[in-house]
Amino acid sequence: DRALVSSGKSRFTLSTLPATEFPVIDKIKSARKFSLPEKQLHSLIESTGFAMAQQDVRYYLNGLMLEPDGGVLRAVATDGHRLALCNLMTDVGEGVSQQVIVPRKGVQELQRLLEQKDADVDVEIGSNHIRITTSELRFTSKLIDGRFPDYQRVIPKDLDKKLLINRDSLRQALTRTSILSNEKYRGIRLDISKNNIKIQAHNPEQEEAVEEIDATYDYDSIVIGFNVTYLLEVLNVLDSEEVEVFLSDANSSAVISRPGNDDCRYVVMPMRL
Repeated sequence: DRALVSSGKSRFTLSTLPATEFPVIDKIKSARKFSLPEKQLHSLIESTGFAMAQQDVRYYLNGLMLEPDGGVLRAVATDGHRLALCNLMTDVGEGVSQQVIVPRKGVQELQRLLEQKDADVDVEIGSNHIRITTSELRFTSKLIDGRFPDYQRVIPKDLDKKLLINRDSLRQALTRTSILSNEKYRGIRLDISKNNIKIQAHNPEQEEAVEEIDATYDYDSIVIGFNVTYLLEVLNVLDSEEVEVFLSDANSSAVISRPGNDDCRYVVMPMRL
């Protein structure tokens, strides 16, 4: 009933719990099983997990949706204000398209445990659990029992303006201007005109930050507001030199992606300033 830990002149006596009460997860009756390189799974989770909701009453948003579908493993996360979607081309085995939601804590643990290794990991998906097995560990998590929203409806289709900009220049400018944004709402204003972006932020103390950076843009001018944190989190997971931002008007969501590559797309809703 007690555990004794001692070292030198130190001694600790700890209470214990019955080992028989430790939960045992039976063998998963997997509906689907497939393998993929560990670093690819890590990258997929890293590229989308940041958009998961935190303690949302819509419990099905508090996790990462995985969808093996044909030759694609798709990961989607959203908190209702932004959405991250990535497609990984890989063999996910036979069977119909299936959606499962991995809880937020499980996703965060996988981000910590998975490494940038070429070795394959095995993925087993059952009706209530998901299991990831590497050469060194076996990770099992319950799934969220809920229906993930129709993410395809969230992605705007008719975006007639395209902005091409250096990712690091935009990231640094947003980081600097965000210092004087409202701490609660984190709003920044983008004034986009021909080959130029003016970034503005201000706070209740009447402090203001303004930055201008060059960009490739040849459409009608547009003024739009965003939560700067949402933009920065997208720019931090993208690894391309430049990014494309597709826009329509001040009231429509923007879509951010790598130039000429829509394997990963990020939707960010605008905010009224």
